[in-house]
Amino acid sequence: MGGETIIPPTSTSEEEYSVDQDFPLPSLTSLNPTLLRDYLRMKAEDGKNESDRLFLEEFDKMGPQSSSPDFEAYHKRRQKVYKEVLQSYDQLRVRSKSLNEAKYKVLSYFPGTWIENVGGKKLSDYDVPKTTSLLLIGPKGCGKSSLVNKISRVLEDDNFAPERAQISYNPSVGDGTYYLQGYMIPRGSASFCLYDSRGLADGTSENINMIQNWMNNGVRHGEPVIRKSDDSSLRRKMKFKPRELDWKFCRPQMVNFVIFVVDAVSVLKSIEGDGVEDLLCLQMISEVFKQPCLSFKDDKPVVVITHGDLLSIADRVRARVYLGELLGIPPAKQIFDIPENHDPVTELTIVDMLRYSLEHADRNLPYKNWVRKVPLFSWLCVLAMLLGIASGMACMRYLHMRHPRESELNIVWHTIRHIW
Repeated sequence: MGGETIIPPTSTSEEEYSVDQDFPLPSLTSLNPTLLRDYLRMKAEDGKNESDRLFLEEFDKMGPQSSSPDFEAYHKRRQKVYKEVLQSYDQLRVRSKSLNEAKYKVLSYFPGTWIENVGGKKLSDYDVPKTTSLLLIGPKGCGKSSLVNKISRVLEDDNFAPERAQISYNPSVGDGTYYLQGYMIPRGSASFCLYDSRGLADGTSENINMIQNWMNNGVRHGEPVIRKSDDSSLRRKMKFKPRELDWKFCRPQMVNFVIFVVDAVSVLKSIEGDGVEDLLCLQMISEVFKQPCLSFKDDKPVVVITHGDLLSIADRVRARVYLGELLGIPPAKQIFDIPENHDPVTELTIVDMLRYSLEHADRNLPYKNWVRKVPLFSWLCVLAMLLGIASGMACMRYLHMRHPRESELNIVWHTIRHIW
């Protein structure tokens, strides 16, 4: 699930999935739908490959189109994706033994650590911020604030530390976070900051305007997130609260990367149900996620699915695969499953997600203006010319002091000879 590639274990326990065994695949288009369904059910009931059971569930919902000529290619592609996602859970179990080493790499991060020096560029050629800013975006109640608390506990190595971000336990009452909240990770550090934001609204246009403002103008701790759809009393309260608390806004911090948070339970409901509300929610997520302003050099945000502990592992895989297709990103590498568990595998997933985000934030840092606009060779030529002029003027003054009666022409001649 992001990060380095690890070879899966050669043997697994009975509770773990074995994803490296396959039946030979017959020509699926040569079977009628009934025989094809029986064939897939036989594979699924054998229990050797969880991806077959997942695909069978999808096949049962497909109907007549499952016998189309393109179905065989679709089956192979989808089965491969399921395998990759299932395999990522096995890889995490193995790599969790190196959790402390993975934590150290993130804790030792400072802005620019993972810049890729290509094309002769150096760290000094980039516009490196003092603190890397990661912005959390997602629907209300998806678990953004809870994710901030989990990240803080993992990197501070304190499971009993008080919660830093206020969690909304009843999203239907309100939107939870009404003000942008910045959290330095770890506490007291200046390496990177998580910005918790207000939940996305039902109207896509309002969300896009809000996000474009953050991406273009930066984010500030304590800044109220006011929408046009907010009633007048709420708008008044949000405007005056910072004054009452004497909040002093700091300079806006440019967003360096985006973490998109989605509730796995809501995704599964949209897959299995026909509710208009669930479908509209996923449509809104897709439209917001694909906004150009969220991408850095065509680098799309990382996605975190939350509340997976309420689902089976198979349903969590389905949610990741579904989101991968919906958003156009690889589910095994760019979608991270972070449930409410406190165990080494979950902690490693959090660390992997942060490393992915910080690496891509560094990779997409802009060049400094003077580097971007003027080639280095041109600047060297200008510098050499200025040094030559300064040296010539110094020589003229020196010669004039030594030979005050010489003509100006002779002084110039001596100066030119001195320079050359």
